[in-house]
Amino acid sequence: MSARLVILASGQGSLAQSIIDAQRRGDLDAKIVAVISDRPEVNVLKRAEYAGIPTYVQPMLKDRADWNRKIFSLVDFLHPDLVISAGFMRILSPDFVTYFKYINCHPALLPLFPGAHAVRDALEAGVKVTGATVHWVDAGVDTGEIIRQVEVKVLPDDDESSLHERIKIVERSLIVATIQELLPTLERRNV
Repeated sequence: MSARLVILASGQGSLAQSIIDAQRRGDLDAKIVAVISDRPEVNVLKRAEYAGIPTYVQPMLKDRADWNRKIFSLVDFLHPDLVISAGFMRILSPDFVTYFKYINCHPALLPLFPGAHAVRDALEAGVKVTGATVHWVDAGVDTGEIIRQVEVKVLPDDDESSLHERIKIVERSLIVATIQELLPTLERRNV
């Protein structure tokens, strides 16, 4: 039985597309059962729909506790073996991150530069090397156990955009390789 994957994403979807492509090529013994976004008009939803993957939108609500319950219920309904943050720009509740097997791809070499502005923070710090990290998500912000990392050199003429684009290229193969590594270790949920 193939593992059930749920992808959470908030933007363009290039990272999600790398997972979709790997699954379609047969590189992942897994089924992407849904792509969920907190934003209704993002490209990642179009990419998923084009691939025939069900999509769901759970927009942020004024009552954060209510939103937490709704996103938890939606993901639980899908019975994932692994939840993957592919550019999902929301912090999920401690209940969520302890109940689901949940990984995130972050554009820095954690524990350095956690948070939403990792690439900018790396440039401002003047580091010569940054990179990408896939880690388990816990109740902190980018504090979960590191699974895999890949380095990316900072070039002298890099700005935030150019560096981030090169990190994104590395992230695409890193997330697929990490999922491949994790799949045999996951307990399958009965559906």
